[in-house]
Amino acid sequence: MTSQTQGIHQLFQAEKQAKDKLEEAKRRKGKRLKQAKEEAMVETDQYRMQRDKEFRLKQSKIMGSQSNLSDEIEEQTLGKIQELNGHYNKCMESVMKQLDHGL
Repeated sequence: MTSQTQGIHQLFQAEKQAKDKLEEAKRRKGKRLKQAKEEAMVETDQYRMQRDKEFRLKQSKIMGSQSNLSDEIEEQTLGKIQELNGHYNKCMESVMKQLDHGL
């Protein structure tokens, strides 16, 4: 009987040790998962910052070229307006002369 009690006691101890090892394994797994999540967050943030930086560089290049293009279009438009005003004035003079001669 004593050997049965001793065997049962040893079985309970073995179960407790297995349970303790399982709990420790779960804690280590949770800790590793938490660490992996933190590392992934850091890596994601670094990637996002790098992509934002690249985007801002491209955006500034595009905006700069758009600004230059806008200035060029403005200059061409002013030149065309001056050209049209000159043509208008010549036509107006011609019409006025024709009207003067016709009267």
